[in-house]
Amino acid sequence: MPGTVNLRSIDLNLLVALEALIKEGQVTRAAQRIGLSQPAMSGALRRLRQIFGDPLLIRTASGMQPTPRALALSGPLQQSLRQIERLFEADRIFDPAASTRTFTLRMSDLLELLLLPPLLAKLEAAAPTLGLDIVHLSPEGTIEALGDNGIDLAVSTGLRHSRAIRSEVLFTDRMVCLMRRDHPAARRKLTLDAFLALRHMKVSMSPTDSRFVDNVLAGMKRTRAVRLNVPHWLVVPQVLRRTDLVAVMSERAAAAFDDEAILRRDLPFASRAFTWCLYWHRRTDDERACRWLRDRVREAAGAIGTGTGRPE
Repeated sequence: MPGTVNLRSIDLNLLVALEALIKEGQVTRAAQRIGLSQPAMSGALRRLRQIFGDPLLIRTASGMQPTPRALALSGPLQQSLRQIERLFEADRIFDPAASTRTFTLRMSDLLELLLLPPLLAKLEAAAPTLGLDIVHLSPEGTIEALGDNGIDLAVSTGLRHSRAIRSEVLFTDRMVCLMRRDHPAARRKLTLDAFLALRHMKVSMSPTDSRFVDNVLAGMKRTRAVRLNVPHWLVVPQVLRRTDLVAVMSERAAAAFDDEAILRRDLPFASRAFTWCLYWHRRTDDERACRWLRDRVREAAGAIGTGTGRPE
């Protein structure tokens, strides 16, 4: 039976290596993630296996997979590493130009499309060695990750949370209908009956994604004919250009595609506008590094602009 671990014998860098191994599931990519050589990362994995008495990563037909023990370690490990980072940074002036810290942000691919270009432009100029780790989580998983230090910030909409989580509106948006410009329905009036007669492409990233369309239609005792259901937004214009499918999505994201082949139309029913919000845990209110990053996200949101143009 293993005894109590002597912390003096543990190299803190092993925990950094373990986090990278669990996230990447592969020695080479994990080594690249934290700037180690492959032999050094292989050595770290051997030492970690000895410490935990578990293989941590096992080879399967689909590649290396974390063991149940490794998955159980993942959450506490992320929380511990974030707390250690804050311990060393607590009494120092945060210098973005010299910081090598990696922040973890929750965004969907739609929000990555909108926010990452202006955000990265600002970071490249002011914080060239600072890193971002973008993850996508469910609404419940997002709140949990904010609570246990799994992520630093989140950008989403309509998250239900306790008073321990702060939220702030970044920009407003609304849903519109998209179709290819030469679609048979493109020049006809888009009545509710005409809309429901079309074949639809739906993006389902979480149960809340139905609220602005399907839930509204359900309240009217109507449904749309969904012929394609996908988990990501960025494939939408490629599918619409080549089919007679239509889709409903954020007007901001639709404008960001800047695709002349795609036509935007108003929805033929009342669908309320909504807000994209920035979320963080109140314990980071006064943390210099997190304050600085929140300011950069606000600036990136401001760079998106306030107008997207009216649908045609």
